[in-house]
Amino acid sequence: MTQVKAGWEHYEHGADIGVRGVGASKAEAFEQAALALTAVIADPAAVQQRKRVALACEAPDDELLLAEWLNALVYEMATRRMLFSRFAVKLSGARLAAKAWGETADTARHRPAVEVKGATYTTLRVAPEGEGWLAQTVVDV
Repeated sequence: MTQVKAGWEHYEHGADIGVRGVGASKAEAFEQAALALTAVIADPAAVQQRKRVALACEAPDDELLLAEWLNALVYEMATRRMLFSRFAVKLSGARLAAKAWGETADTARHRPAVEVKGATYTTLRVAPEGEGWLAQTVVDV
């Protein structure tokens, strides 16, 4: 069996940006999609893990759960004025419980590129891919 290498990437979609996470498990793919979300705004490597925030959400299927997860992160980033660079996701049926580590956004240091308004349902997909999982959607910027 081939080992799946976790990762994330962006893909073009008109004026918005696609975020894609890949992982050995569905939870890891969700974590990587969240990292791709951060990378739309700033370099995740520049975000220190100073504070932990707990998040939870639920939805009737995996695709809607991905959108809820990313939108919960967008909300936390906006209201706490934070960026996150590490995620731990646990999935249980239609529920997601997660921890996100990050710090207060610093414009001079993080040099934010755009503000993410939210995850959309465009190209929304959560599915097995090869030996692992893929989680993707387009975010509105």
